[in-house]
Amino acid sequence: MGKGMKAGKRPGVKQNSQMAQMAQIQAMQKRMEEAQNAIEAKETEASAGGGAVSVKVNGKHELVSVTLKPEVVDPDDIEMLQDLIVAAANEAMRQIDEISQQEMSKVTGSMGLPAGLF
Repeated sequence: MGKGMKAGKRPGVKQNSQMAQMAQIQAMQKRMEEAQNAIEAKETEASAGGGAVSVKVNGKHELVSVTLKPEVVDPDDIEMLQDLIVAAANEAMRQIDEISQQEMSKVTGSMGLPAGLF
C-alpha cells in the first residue's frame, strides 16, 4: 500500500461522487427553471359576486385584467365593488399559488425534498 493510503480507500471515488451530485443539482436547477417559466406563462381567472367581477392573474402574480358587469357598478355602493374586486383577485392569486406548488412539487418530488420547500 502506498504511503498515506488507507486500506479500503480508492482515490477519486469521492471526486466522482461529488461530480455526480453536482450534475444532479444542475439538472434539478434546469428543471426548476423550466417549471418556473411554465408557471409564469399560465393565467388563471376568478370571479366574485356571481360573476359580476372577474379578474385574470398570470403566473408572475400580475393582475392582467379586470372585467366588471355594468349592473355591479353602483355609484352609491363603491365599497361593495371594491370588495368584489379584492375577493376575485385574492382567489386568482390563490389559484396561481396552487398551480405553482403543483408544478414545483413535480420537480422537487423526484429529489425527495420536503413539500412546500419552493
